[in-house]
Amino acid sequence: MLEILKIRSFRHLFMAQIVALLGTGLATVALGLLAYDLSGQDAGMVLGIVFGIKMVAYVGIAPVAGAFANYVPRRTLLVALDCVRGFIACLLPFVGEVWQIFVLIFVMQAASAAFTPTFQATLPDILPEEKDYTRALSLSRLAYDLESIITPTLAAFVLIFASYHALFYGTAIGFIGSGLLIVSVLLPSPAPDSKRRSVYERTTRGIRIYFATPRLRGLLALCMVVASIGAMVLVNTVVLVQSELGLDAVYVAYTLGAFGGGSMLVALVMPRLLDHLPDRQMMLTGASIMVATLAALFIVSGAGHFSWLSLLVSWVFVGAGYSAVLTPSGRLLQRSSHKEDRPALYAAQFALSHACWLISYPLSGFLQTRFGMDVTLGVLSLIGFISLVAASRIWPAKAKRDLYHTHPDLPDNHPHLEGSDHTKGHSHTYVIDDYHTQWPHR
Repeated sequence: MLEILKIRSFRHLFMAQIVALLGTGLATVALGLLAYDLSGQDAGMVLGIVFGIKMVAYVGIAPVAGAFANYVPRRTLLVALDCVRGFIACLLPFVGEVWQIFVLIFVMQAASAAFTPTFQATLPDILPEEKDYTRALSLSRLAYDLESIITPTLAAFVLIFASYHALFYGTAIGFIGSGLLIVSVLLPSPAPDSKRRSVYERTTRGIRIYFATPRLRGLLALCMVVASIGAMVLVNTVVLVQSELGLDAVYVAYTLGAFGGGSMLVALVMPRLLDHLPDRQMMLTGASIMVATLAALFIVSGAGHFSWLSLLVSWVFVGAGYSAVLTPSGRLLQRSSHKEDRPALYAAQFALSHACWLISYPLSGFLQTRFGMDVTLGVLSLIGFISLVAASRIWPAKAKRDLYHTHPDLPDNHPHLEGSDHTKGHSHTYVIDDYHTQWPHR
């Protein structure tokens, strides 16, 4: 898997991702401390609003940014967005009012909403071989998991010698480092669109391609599985460990580490698994593991046998399923778009997947606070199961890349019809575009 690091452009982009993730992680720790410093006991509410702003920015800004990504050189756009994020991080230590946090975080997350899909859409362009791209996706998944483990340790070390304000400067350094690494490589130029489109067409193009492609509609349902089960882990682990089990805070870190460990383990073996198993089978299996594990924990809890060991084992399996669903998702996006549409489609996936989290985060917290652990486990398991069934029905089991279809709207001498029969029908890798606006019926 590490062989692709020999490719200089990917190696620098991967390192840029790592330092940017570390910076983002430090900002998360610092924001919690800043919120408590400014609002005391209301810090939880402040952070809840901050995370809500983050999701709103992701859902609202990403499609717009994806629409215009092809009009700016990739390297220029990514470096400029890193500069914006670094500048905002430098301003955060000087915040004196809660509303100022909200404004600055919205700007920072809006920049991230433009940066991340563009970055993700660049990888398949520099790694055109699917085998290499799969390994890149696994390394990217590992980077996210390692960040969740390394950042708290790094933040604790910094806080021994400095105030939490220093963490924001660490965030700025991470974004600056990311920008310098991106500057050091040549990136493919964005593919020009062959057709002049209105602002509305450009903004909605990724969403329209997404919903017209069956496997991507199935991917969205799987994103809902990930969000519903994952929200239980990310939102309620601290409550389950400290309130339900009465354990110390250090056990929260161990429990979340079990989730990250399960995810990392699957990410490491994912390239070899995907060499032999189709994406659909792998992703549905991962989602099934997540749903079955949370349902099993619901049964265990209802029988009065809930323990830290049962929670620890459950989170390992949930983490494994989480990685099995998310790691191959980039391959589906790559196969479902032409190069010029890729930024818009990745932006659509970014926005729609975060819309699932925007629903699941508050729902998970509300259910746990209002009704307790058993109801929360049961409801989120049910949502995950319904989404899993929907994914298996929406995503055809025997989907082919080459599909026979006709073009009755095109003239006989159109270049796209070269080699077709007298019915204007032919077969090729089917992707939604200007000539193929809807999926062919069986």
